[in-house]
Amino acid sequence: MEVLKVSASSKPGLVAGALAAVIREEGTVEMQTIGAGALNQAIKAIAIARGFVAPSGIDIYCIPAFTDIEIGGEKRTAIKLIVESKK
Repeated sequence: MEVLKVSASSKPGLVAGALAAVIREEGTVEMQTIGAGALNQAIKAIAIARGFVAPSGIDIYCIPAFTDIEIGGEKRTAIKLIVESKK
């Protein structure tokens, strides 16, 4: 499964384009965020991507979950958003 890492400085439109492309190809993608700003950008990207794929008859939904990741040898808790398509 493709993993998109989203930060607080990510541009939602660009993330949405990447998200839509992966959804069209694979049908599922995981987005990883750390912090409120990053989560905000990811949610905006999902809303925008939904508009990108809707004309082709694809609807998307997301499943949020916590996950532990390691950054620079330090363990951090992240929120992952599994985005899947339903036709």
